[in-house]
Amino acid sequence: MELTREIYWNVGHSVMIPMYLLVTAAFSVLVWGLRKRLATYRLGQALERCDRRNERLSGVLRDIFLQARVLRVKGAGTAHGLFFFGFVLLTIGTTLVFVQADVLDPLFGLRFLTGNFYLFFSIVLDIAGLVAIIMLLGLAVRRYLLRPKDLPTVGDNALMLGLLLAILFTGFLLEGARMAATELGTDLSWWSPVGLFFAQPFAGLSEAAQRSIHSGLWWFHFALVLGFFCAIPFTRLRHLLLTPANIFFRDLGPTGKLTTLDLEDEEAESFGASKVSDLFWKDIFDADACTYCKRCQDRCPAWNTDKPLSPMKLINQIGEVSFSNPEANLIETITTDVLWSCTTCRACQEICPAAIEHVPKIIEMRRNLVLMEGEFPGEEVTKAMENSEVNGNPLGMAPATRADWAEELRAEGIKIADLAAGETAEILYFVGCYASFDKRNQKIAKSFIKLCSAAGVTVGILGKEEKCCGEPMRKLGNEYLYQMLAAENIEQIQASGVKRIVSACPHCFNTLSKDYVDLGLELPVEHANSFLAKLLQSGQLKLKQAPIDCTYHDSCYLGRHNDLYEAPRQLLKAAGAYLHEMEKSRQESFCCSAGGGRILAEEKIGERMNQKRAKMAAETGAPILVSSCPFCMSMFEDGIKGADLDEQLKPLDLLEVLAERIG
Repeated sequence: MELTREIYWNVGHSVMIPMYLLVTAAFSVLVWGLRKRLATYRLGQALERCDRRNERLSGVLRDIFLQARVLRVKGAGTAHGLFFFGFVLLTIGTTLVFVQADVLDPLFGLRFLTGNFYLFFSIVLDIAGLVAIIMLLGLAVRRYLLRPKDLPTVGDNALMLGLLLAILFTGFLLEGARMAATELGTDLSWWSPVGLFFAQPFAGLSEAAQRSIHSGLWWFHFALVLGFFCAIPFTRLRHLLLTPANIFFRDLGPTGKLTTLDLEDEEAESFGASKVSDLFWKDIFDADACTYCKRCQDRCPAWNTDKPLSPMKLINQIGEVSFSNPEANLIETITTDVLWSCTTCRACQEICPAAIEHVPKIIEMRRNLVLMEGEFPGEEVTKAMENSEVNGNPLGMAPATRADWAEELRAEGIKIADLAAGETAEILYFVGCYASFDKRNQKIAKSFIKLCSAAGVTVGILGKEEKCCGEPMRKLGNEYLYQMLAAENIEQIQASGVKRIVSACPHCFNTLSKDYVDLGLELPVEHANSFLAKLLQSGQLKLKQAPIDCTYHDSCYLGRHNDLYEAPRQLLKAAGAYLHEMEKSRQESFCCSAGGGRILAEEKIGERMNQKRAKMAAETGAPILVSSCPFCMSMFEDGIKGADLDEQLKPLDLLEVLAERIG
């Protein structure tokens, strides 16, 4: 017998006209529903997200068709990925059937679903359908029986699971009824093993009964498929279309870079976002692309320390307001406690399989609170803002004492150029406020200078002319103060004539290298870790190895914001360190709580993040907790004491470890 099957067996080609009319109607409903949602997206402000199309398309290929982001989470991610691959194979198979039966065969008499290719086609689709069913059942058990904590269950979920399972099951029943009448007892049946299983209940029926059941199942299966297409715009099924689109429209960087407000715009009625129309269209689109997978919530350090911030809920609250009451006040809906809880660590964005951008929305609402309402998360933050405006630093220290830490090194004969006084150097070391004024963090600044001196690199500082980089103020919404401080720093940097900037503070590094560009600074900026790693590799910096047991904390602004994971580990290895990695490290690192301007604010709600992170470090058994950020150092000094781990854990900066091993 010929190795193939009759595609329109039992129903006949006469079904094609009503079939395609109904398909056209279903797609019309789909397009109509999406167009209605498009009107809501347009409530947001314009934003260019169609540039660099090749890069955007490659992202869609990687994250959708290869399920790269989804598969990073074991369990549910693996199940979803396998279901997706099965679903894609079934879609490809259906497309091939359409091409042969409705195009090539009637028009040109060409048939390719025959012979060995058909056998391969048949068994692949059977296995794909079976895998899809098993994975869907697994996801249903997880959602409705195991019920992971805080996983939302809405009506859409049941409809999606039920509809997809019904389509898959009726597809196999349809195949079984056909095989019972045409293939049972032949070698061909073994190439459709799942269909063969479903054929058994129909085997003892008469041919007339088999045909009758097959015909009824065909139309029922077809109706389910039509219902599937019609449901897409009105249920969470729309993520099948919107998530790939959202990945195409993703922010291509620089990572974490914020929009710079034009504070001189006389036509601007307000700054920041308090209504849906203040957001960008992508912010509304994000809410529609969300799948309620709660990965962002699971990774959020605020949510995991009992703060009210759930990135997932925030995104969906924006969506609810956008589609139900776009004139409503977003901040009142979301609440200020939620907005002030964010540390801008980007754990939510880094793990999101739909490329949703949580942090910029929070910053825009903070900007509105600060610039339009004059509201801060506490009096201590208000005081820090006043100190920064008057003294150029949030600690309230006298600007003239900013470089006092350097005098001890100069007394030892180590040259530190005063760039503001006209002296020259190979690099400008942008020290930052905490390394300038905080006694504990001054050790970090001294260590960097010693390392550069040992490598023969001349270093200059701006001294009393350096101001806070403005990053904490900006992340808390005070764009005005940030731009004022940034402008003063840029003026001093440009006047110094330096060609290169290095900072040991990830927040200063991130701000100078990305945000200052919008304000006119175009010099290369590097973090101390990568700078020293290059000196080590070139042989300029020589270290002697001395054993040290330690664990390393990946700062959010070094890791997720700037992808600097390897340089600090290379330096630790060169120093002779034995590294005990924490469970939450690299991309999954847990925030110390200082980001997003929270370094200036008291942590009043829930468990303290720095204590939770200190406990994670202690669980490794390592006696030393190494970090690469003055903010992290301040948090860990406090967190270790608060968690009663003083006798078990000691915080050190990587630069301190290296300085002790100068060869």
